[in-house]
Amino acid sequence: MSDERPEKPLPEKTSLEKPSLEKAAAEPPALRASDADRERVVDRLRDAVAEGRLDMEEFEERLEAAYKSRTYAELEPLTRDLPTTDAPSPSPSPSSSSVHSAPASSSSWPDRIGGTGTSATAVAVMSGFQRKGRWTVPARFNAVAIWGGGELDLREADFAEREVVITCVAVMGGIEITVPPGVEVDVRGIGIMGAFDQGKSLENRPEPGAPRVVVNGLAFWGGVAVKVKQPKGLKGPKGSKGLGGDEPRKEL
Repeated sequence: MSDERPEKPLPEKTSLEKPSLEKAAAEPPALRASDADRERVVDRLRDAVAEGRLDMEEFEERLEAAYKSRTYAELEPLTRDLPTTDAPSPSPSPSSSSVHSAPASSSSWPDRIGGTGTSATAVAVMSGFQRKGRWTVPARFNAVAIWGGGELDLREADFAEREVVITCVAVMGGIEITVPPGVEVDVRGIGIMGAFDQGKSLENRPEPGAPRVVVNGLAFWGGVAVKVKQPKGLKGPKGSKGLGGDEPRKEL
């Protein structure tokens, strides 16, 4: 008798590589987001802050994430819990409508003074910050720009008090402050190898009852520019001019 046993057929070799490649090929690549896509998300986030849907801490976190996003998949969660732009929004109260749709005038200023500040601090370190649209300027606001830039637009803002103080620190950076006509501005900051001053202005005569904005602080190898400009939707003189009648000077 022979001790030879029939050889068992070897199990077929399974291929792990081929299915994984087929699976990868079946998945569509993540679509890249453009700068315009990121800006659209940022605009929706700003609207959400103005409507009270996000506080400033949430807004700043999502804003940073939006600018870091590379794909649509990363952008989408940032506005997932916010209503779409075509969703009906609550009708503004008559006082709110008159404040933000009408030109700044002595009759509208009392409605724009009072309330709680939206945020009290803005910091940009090798980056930027922006406060614009409908927000409330607190009695004391601190703005810091180090190797970066910031924008404070007060044209559509409310003011927590009749006089607000904005303290700016610009180190190798720049901060731009825009106020509507009629607001009294007093610049007291110090510029060291930079620009931080206020020229005489005949075009921006303070209006009765208008807020007073005091700008102080330090600009070191940087600049703080203050300019007067009409609110959006209103035509102002060609070429907005600074407080001194010249274009606002910025040294960054």
